[in-house]
Amino acid sequence: MRFSYAIVYVSDVVEAVDFYERAFGFARAFVHESGDFAQLATGGTALAFTSHRLGAQAVPVPYTALSPAMPPVGLEFTFTTEDVAGGFARAVAAGATAVAEPHETAWGQVVSYVRDPYGVLVGIASPVAGFS
Repeated sequence: MRFSYAIVYVSDVVEAVDFYERAFGFARAFVHESGDFAQLATGGTALAFTSHRLGAQAVPVPYTALSPAMPPVGLEFTFTTEDVAGGFARAVAAGATAVAEPHETAWGQVVSYVRDPYGVLVGIASPVAGFS
């Protein structure tokens, strides 16, 4: 088995892709002509976005839409970079909400946190030696 996609259900797929391109430097790999699905090239597991309209059709159970007004759900995307401070600043300048500025952890990793416009918690962290 292989972890292939992380999919975020959003109100506007193209807007979400635009934000992730500006905030984190990812490039769009695919945007369906309907505007209901898109995927970013992330260098690993695909980060994708699906409209709530398509989600309601495809997912066999109701789901709770994310909201930046609510506390984040128990899920985090972490993007690694050698320049955590620069990545954090870029994300905030693109419209992310700052949660925690870059700081060093007890295990030596530099981490920071933002929330995207949909309420997803995003960690921006330095790589950990020995992990990919």
